[in-house]
Amino acid sequence: MFIRVLRKEEGIVTARLQRAVSETVGTYDDQDQVIVFLARPETFGLGTRTVERLETHISLIFLGAGRALKLKRAVKFPYLDFSTLEKRRAACEAEFSINRRTAPGIYRGVLPVTRDGKGNLHLGGDGEVVDWVVDMNRFDQEALFDRLAQEGSLNRANMGELAEVIARFHHYADPRPEGGGRKLISSILRSNADTFVQFGPGILDMDKVQAMTAASERALDQVGLFLDQRRDQGRVRRCHGDLHLRNIVMLEGLPVLFDAIEFNNDFTAIDVLYDLAFLLMDLDHRNLRRLANIVLNQYLDVTRDIAGLKALPLFQAVRASIRSHVDASSSINISDRAAAERLADEARDYLDMAIDYLNPPAPRLIAVGGLSGSGKSRMARELAPYLGAAPGARVVRTDVMRKHLAGVNPLVRLGPENYTPEMSEKTYHAVYDEIRTALDAGHSAIADAVFARPEERQAIEAVAKESGVSFHGLWLESPLEIMEERISRRASNASDATKDVLYKQLDYDLGEMTWSRVDSSESRETTLRKGTEILGI
Repeated sequence: MFIRVLRKEEGIVTARLQRAVSETVGTYDDQDQVIVFLARPETFGLGTRTVERLETHISLIFLGAGRALKLKRAVKFPYLDFSTLEKRRAACEAEFSINRRTAPGIYRGVLPVTRDGKGNLHLGGDGEVVDWVVDMNRFDQEALFDRLAQEGSLNRANMGELAEVIARFHHYADPRPEGGGRKLISSILRSNADTFVQFGPGILDMDKVQAMTAASERALDQVGLFLDQRRDQGRVRRCHGDLHLRNIVMLEGLPVLFDAIEFNNDFTAIDVLYDLAFLLMDLDHRNLRRLANIVLNQYLDVTRDIAGLKALPLFQAVRASIRSHVDASSSINISDRAAAERLADEARDYLDMAIDYLNPPAPRLIAVGGLSGSGKSRMARELAPYLGAAPGARVVRTDVMRKHLAGVNPLVRLGPENYTPEMSEKTYHAVYDEIRTALDAGHSAIADAVFARPEERQAIEAVAKESGVSFHGLWLESPLEIMEERISRRASNASDATKDVLYKQLDYDLGEMTWSRVDSSESRETTLRKGTEILGI
């Protein structure tokens, strides 16, 4: 396995930023000898001929054959303190402990760098301890999710798996009632505003910055009490804190989260959706909103945290605004003009994203119905990124809801007892209730169900009317042989429908069909285009 290779400019505090905080920033213990020691191939043992060295403003990473050693710099910033040997040991142990939660295959332990009686340095062993390192396995940097995104290798399957990994991580993470809430976001907004004033002029449109800051404060006024309620309900936990694509890697076929923040509890004692918002924003920034929508919907399928959608626009805006001022400040002192301009462009892009997040479209409700194999679930999934607040609509599917009510994984097949008229009615009512919650949170929703009975179609239309949002129904239909083929090709699907189920559906009395009919017999792209044209998106 190979640990990632960082671009040199990533994570480096610029000289100007260092000067701005010079009163509380300093370099302490002399680590020159330790750095020379860790850069030697013999430190890593047999098999290492060269050692690669990577740098951030707080760490040095040395890469040997199959192994990586991470040294904390002897520095002190307003948000971290590695100034003493004991504090660096504590930070190394915290990094190991925190990241073992999600990446036990990467983090091996914490080792001392010791000096023997002759003045020679050793990794581990007896002697005077002069520093500490985190000991890690290396992994192939091409397996990082940001690399996979660049190559176009991320897909619905691995993003769904990632969402489930994050949901499980959040479920088992320790509650942190002392963090999060309105107080944390308010503090971040103040810090952002100060930093924009210092580093924004000449790079960013400061009128836009002021408008974004004001909109963020208004949004916080609207959801501040809600954020405190979420904290009190246990939604603030010891999270990752830096959950973007460069801190996720595919190992042995599964997504692995690593490099969680260890040095400041304010960065990790956060709302679970604020943690997730970084990933959603990162995907969106890379023009991968479809994948962001898949992550969000799969995460919500697992966590059922539908009401939290109310806070998501603000959370994503805060994440984008932080990236904006970080890139703006970094662009100032990079000598490479092309790289500096790329960072400045990204800073402007992130600022525009933050503004967009804070001004979402009005929520709307779309219902997609059709017999089994008509392509309704695919239509719902592909329409979702185009609708409402980023990263798109909440998709509520009867197939998934039925499994949730039965208390089983969506891929577990259910018996006939779960398909009685009573159970189906209960499933549809649960779908209606969840959609109401999403709409009340200001988020668009898509209902994905057969909707063969007129009363079912009337009921979902009534949900839209009750919530005061616009409604549009789509009815998908295809020739029998196409629906049969689609059912036969299904794999890893929540639907339990078989060809026999389809044959029974053919006898349904659909009643008057007032929804827009869509011929879904052609390609996915053609069918989706028909849907977007009908909906005007």
